[in-house]
Amino acid sequence: MPPENNSRVQKSENNRAGELKELGWSAEDVRRYEELWEYRQRWGAINLERDDRQFLRKAEAALPKIVAKGSEKKRTQDKSHYRWLAFYLDAMQTVLLQEGEVAAWPIVLQEELRTIDYYQPVLGLPDTLKAKELLPIREQLVAKASATGRSASFDFVAPLEELKKTEKISWKPLRGEGNTDTSFPVLPADAADAFRSEARATLTSAIRELFPSLKDTDKPEPPADWMP
Repeated sequence: MPPENNSRVQKSENNRAGELKELGWSAEDVRRYEELWEYRQRWGAINLERDDRQFLRKAEAALPKIVAKGSEKKRTQDKSHYRWLAFYLDAMQTVLLQEGEVAAWPIVLQEELRTIDYYQPVLGLPDTLKAKELLPIREQLVAKASATGRSASFDFVAPLEELKKTEKISWKPLRGEGNTDTSFPVLPADAADAFRSEARATLTSAIRELFPSLKDTDKPEPPADWMP
């Protein structure tokens, strides 16, 4: 008589006989799989004959792997930190510019997102905590841009407050809580190109050094013409 209990009984599996049939397995083999699967569910694989265990392993190796619920890897673009940067970049498109002008803040965010797209950091808590150190780096870059262009205005708090009316988020203002500075430097095209090069070099280096998940990366810097 088979034992009443067995610690090796697999209760979480599903009978996938239909998939074996679709893969071209014969009706006899599909039926054998069903019978052996049911027996293993009740009594455990240890009570099967050796050739039956081998048959089950062969059948299950032929089946497509199932990704467990909740184990799917989240895309970098779906991570909160990435979406926060992308949200601000999109909000800045409302600022009216003259022909040929480029705003400094969008350049900074574009280059930050580009670096993240290229290196694909984990963007878990260790990364996002260190990402706070990018705040003064962004400010220093934009401060340099203000000396070579005109100044427009952008409310860095209002778009976030508006979003919080419809979405439950914990995002903070891009320039830090309590910072009401609305300065928004705008550059002519020739100055914008030079500024982008500086922002790219600065942010690429900073993100690689700051984010713990990139500590051991040996991936070289992205080529100048690389785009996500």
